[in-house]
Parts: sequence; structure tokens; C-alpha cells
Amino acid sequence: MAPSPRYRPEPAFRHGREATTGLLFCNLGTPDAPTTPAVRRYLREFLSDPRVVEIPRLLWLPLLHGIILPLRSSRSAAKYASIWDPKGSPLALWSARQAGLLQDWLDARGHRVMVRHAMRYGTPSIAAELDALKAAGAKRILVLTAYPQYSGTTTASVFDAVGDWARSTRHLADLRLCSRYHDQPAYIDALAARIRDHWAANGQAEHLVLSFHGVPRRTLDLGDPYHCECLKTARLLAERLGLARDRYTVTFQSRFGKAEWLQPYTEPTVRELARKGVRSLDVACPGFTSDCLETLEEIGMEVRDAFLEEGGTEYRYIPCLNDQPAWIDALGQLALDQLAGWPTQDAPDTAALAASAERALALGAEA
Repeated sequence: MAPSPRYRPEPAFRHGREATTGLLFCNLGTPDAPTTPAVRRYLREFLSDPRVVEIPRLLWLPLLHGIILPLRSSRSAAKYASIWDPKGSPLALWSARQAGLLQDWLDARGHRVMVRHAMRYGTPSIAAELDALKAAGAKRILVLTAYPQYSGTTTASVFDAVGDWARSTRHLADLRLCSRYHDQPAYIDALAARIRDHWAANGQAEHLVLSFHGVPRRTLDLGDPYHCECLKTARLLAERLGLARDRYTVTFQSRFGKAEWLQPYTEPTVRELARKGVRSLDVACPGFTSDCLETLEEIGMEVRDAFLEEGGTEYRYIPCLNDQPAWIDALGQLALDQLAGWPTQDAPDTAALAASAERALALGAEA
């Protein structure tokens, strides 16, 4: 029996084909359907990642397969069913739309960049989409994640998947990895525009909660920058909105297990705000660029119910960036910054060349 090949087969070589540039936009992932078997497959892949759960494998895997997956899959499937769109998972739909709009944005500005999207867990996989970009002729590939704030549990896991693909690939493309953009002005502007638009349509509540996805507290102690980058995003956003420090609160959601996670936790904080007399509350999730289970079900339903149970009267969830024009502009600007130096245009930018010549003449005259 012949041994299995170490490397993936290379796409058919075509003489004279011009090398092109690709961009892979990566999000976390989602089940293929809101059913127990599909959710179980998804959770198995997600929770088996040592970047996500750092418990020793000998302890964690029996617990995962023997208790967590059997108990949690059906409960999670019911939650997914409550937010599922007739066309599919909201996160999958938004991710595909964002990639398509980014392609349109780059095309409209004369940049020849092939844009595809992938999921770290589930489909379409990172390896499959990198293969597709290679097969289409990409010799340069930028990997851009949907995570503005870097975390080992998310960003680094995407890079692990890219590395796994690279280890099984004979002819590698040039690769660039964008690790964070939590303080990029265009991203902050897009968040501020989303919130201002919501306020213009619905009025501004007494208080704003900015809820980020949580991670175990020990990741901060071990040097993960995620907590600090979330706080910086929140501070810059509040400044852009002109909010005083007592008008907003930063929290962390989606805690899993009994270990301490980043605090303050979102639901207990919202309950406490209501008990202290806050009657109207707006909640936004700046770290999520696409609406998904954690925003639509957890924040839009569970946390809303908690606030109203404690005496709150008005609760409004502010949707994620999704397909907002300001967000697509931010994505496009970020992509061009990261692609700098790689050829992406059919013809020279004559305006840029003229401006460069004028600057050179000016410098020569000054000399």
C-alpha cells in the first residue's frame, strides 16, 4: 500500500499566467445547521482546539466527549434555531456578504485582488479556501481576520490553521497575516457611526454597555493582550462618541465553565445597573464585526431578559457592523495598508505618480 502524500497536489501549471494577489477574510465559524448533530460536530472541532481550551488533553478530551458535547449540543442547537435565518447562519451570511462587498470595494478602486472568506471552524475551511486562491493563481495572499482585537484564542488559532496548511503545501505563496486593528481610526469611526445611527433612529438610552467576548482570566496573566486591546477600543469609541466615563461600562460575555474569566461579566453588570435605577440601556458589541449567536441570542435575548427582570424598562441591542458602508470602507483601507508593496493594480496610478513627481521636484528645489 502506497504511503499517503506528505503535500497537497499542486494545481496544474499554466505557462504565462500572471501571478495575482489574494485576500482571505477569516471568521470564527458556525454550525452548518441548527441541529444537534451539526452543532455537536462544530463544538467538537471548536472545543478541541488547544488555543481555545488550554487544559491538558488527557484531562480535557474525556470531559469534552463524555459530558460537555452530549449535554451542551442540544441546548446550543436550540439557541441557534432561535436566531437562524431562512438562508442560513447569520454569521455565515454576514461573513460572505462582507467578503463580497470588500471585493466590490477593491474592484471599484482598480485593485486586482481575489477576495474569499473562510471559517476557522466549520465550512468553508481555511485550508480549502487557501487551496482555491492558489488554484486561481494567487502567489501572494493576505490573511485578514474578523477579529479587531488580538487573542491567542482567536487570531492565533487562525494563524495556526494557516501554518497547518503551509506545512502540507509544496509551493507556498507569499503570506501576510494581519493580527489586529483594534485602534485603527476607520474601524473606530465605523463603530461610532453605527451607534450614532442607532441613536438617531431610536433615541439614546441613559447608559451604554460595550460588551466584548470573554476569555479566561489566566490568559491575561500569561501575557495575552486581548483585555488591554478591548479597553483601548472602548476608550477610543467613547471619546469619538463624546461619552463621559460614567455614561458607559465595558463588560465581557459568554463565560464558559467555572474558572474566572475577564470581568466584569455582562449579565450581572446589566442586572446591577437596573437595580441601581438605570431604566433605559443600550448594548453594543464592538469586538464582533458580524451578528451571530453571541450577539443575537445572548445579548439580544438573554441579557435583555435579565435587565427587564431587575426593573429596567427599555433595552436596545445595537447591531454589529455587518454590511455598514463605513465598515466596508474600514476593511478596504485596512486591506490596502496590509497589501502595501504588492502589485494589485492593472495600470499605474497616474495621479499618484504625478503627486510623487511633484513632491520630488519640491524636495529638489528645497535642496
